[in-house]
This record gives sequence, structure tokens and C-alpha cells, in this order.
Amino acid sequence: MKAPDLGIRIGFHDHGRRNSIADLGVKIGHKTLFDGDDIRTGVTVLLPPVKNPFREKLFASTFIMNGFSKPIGFVQVEELGYIETPIALTNTLSVYTVASAMVRHMIDLNPDLKSVSPVVMECNDSYLNNIRKMAVKEEHYFEAVESASLDFKEGAIGAGTGMSAFEFKGGIGSSSRVVEVDGEVYTVGVFALANFGRREDLTIASVPVGELLKDYPGRGTSGKGSISMVVATDAPLTARQLKRLAKRAILGLARTGGYAYHGSGDVVLAFSTAQTVPIGREPELLSFLPDNGLSSLFRATAEATEEAIINALLQAKTVEGNGHVRYSLPVDEIIEILEKYGRIERG
Repeated sequence: MKAPDLGIRIGFHDHGRRNSIADLGVKIGHKTLFDGDDIRTGVTVLLPPVKNPFREKLFASTFIMNGFSKPIGFVQVEELGYIETPIALTNTLSVYTVASAMVRHMIDLNPDLKSVSPVVMECNDSYLNNIRKMAVKEEHYFEAVESASLDFKEGAIGAGTGMSAFEFKGGIGSSSRVVEVDGEVYTVGVFALANFGRREDLTIASVPVGELLKDYPGRGTSGKGSISMVVATDAPLTARQLKRLAKRAILGLARTGGYAYHGSGDVVLAFSTAQTVPIGREPELLSFLPDNGLSSLFRATAEATEEAIINALLQAKTVEGNGHVRYSLPVDEIIEILEKYGRIERG
């Protein structure tokens, strides 16, 4: 169950219909690898709502809060201001394998392709997963693509299988917000791969629940970790404006108790589905929102990011692997704590 299903309201703006990045038409596919005592990993692929992203490029930008991370493809996104492939997420040592698979995917779709910039993001799942075995193979990327759907699971699945958050079980979470700008309605969706945080730092709906649960079992490691976030919107924005949007995801991260510690990789990719850049020629006519109309989108991004992270925690099940265990968030205790603070809404 997601935060709203439990009466936990995060932020001011309303959710989209699915309360996920799928409200932007983005399909998500997972391949989960759960084998033996030590393989707890996978790959997740986000497919933008275009037939061929190499020929229908989408305006995009990135923001790096703390660069202890190994994303692939960010340099060209920053230089040219668009993405031209799907977006994949996996573990730290598998980004190269997944990038190679994505290149093959784009070659299959584009017989004339000579160069492409795959976008792959990562977090380190080595607490629960024997990352040195490099269990993710190219075929797993293609299986994730084949499974892509607007209705996708969150929590300990795909790339989130071996991830930890606040020394609980972390993984994949998503949320969306709907806003009005100058009479037009737009949606912002956020997708998060959460693998960061010290137990004491966890904050839900402004309540310091981590401090109150600091003695809950399953603690281990420094809690630094990383988080990879993807922000999508149907608002017509330039790459420059999308960078501004990406920065606001960090505000949502901070509201959950993320502090971008030294060993943490905190990275964001933001893109717009509003209009495409056709291959081989510049678009003939573009329209963009004025900067003074961005404030509600900024807030929506922060709110959706905050909830996406909490949703990852709420939906992740306990996982044991590689000689360790990460327990799922004790939801009943969380609800009891939030009720004492007056943060549970009863419908």
C-alpha cells in the first residue's frame, strides 16, 4: 500500500490517477534476480511514451547533488538537452552490461544508427547482494523491456531487489502530482530507487519516526548509500527549466531525512513528454512555459519525490541475502506513531 492508502498525506497537491510516473505514459519493466543465498538484484527499465526514443528525443536535464555515483549518459544529456533512449536502473557494477544491452536495443530499432547515448542509473546493493558476481546479464535488460507496463510493482523488485533505505528494506517507489499553471493542468511524476539513509534520519510526513524506531532490529552499515531519481512532466519545459525542476527533487529527498552524506550518490534526471526533437532536424515550432509559471511545478516535484521515497519503504518486503537481512518498515508502528502526531487522515 502507498502512503495515501494508509491515510498518510504528503504535500498539498492532488495525485495523478495512478499516483506514479505512469501518469505521464511512462511504462516500467522489471527483471528480478533472486537466486541462492546471495543474489538479490535486478534491472528496471523506464520506457518514455514515444515509439522510438532515438528518433523522437525528449527534452531533458540532470542534477547531481552528490556525485558518488556512476550514471551513464549524463554528459550528453547536459550538452544537448535531451534523452534518446529508455532509462534503466540497476546495481553499481552492472551499469556497463545494461548500457551495452540498451545500445543493442537501439541498434535493433534503428538500422542506420552509428552512435547513441544510453542512460543508465545505479545504486549499490552489495549489503544484500553479492555484487561481485555481476549477475545481471544483457538478456535481463530485454526481459525487463518486454515486461514494461503502466501498471507496475514497487518495493523490492527489479533494480530495487537488494536496496536498503534508512536501514530498512528500500527499493523502488513512485508518486505523482497534478498542478494548474495559467489555466492549464500538468502532471509531475517521480520514480525513485532508494538506497540511502541512517535509521535516525527517517522522517515521514514531518514526523521523526526513525529516531523513535532506532532500536528496531536489522541495523547495519553506515546508512550512507545512494538514490537515483527520475522526474517526468508533461509541462512544456526547456532543458534549462528541467534542470531547475530536477533540483527540487532534492528538497523532497531532504524532507525524508536524506542528507547527501560523503559516500552517497544523489542524482536526478528530469525530462518532459510534451514535445519531441525529431532526429536530423530541429523542431519547427516549440512552446515553453514562462519561468514565472514554474513555482507550482517545483513544489509538485518536491512533494512527489518525498512520497515516492516513502512509498518505496512502505511497499518493500523483508529480504535476507548475502549474510544480511533488511526488515520491511513496521507499518503498524509507523501508523501508531503518525496518529500520535496527528498526521493520519481518516476518510
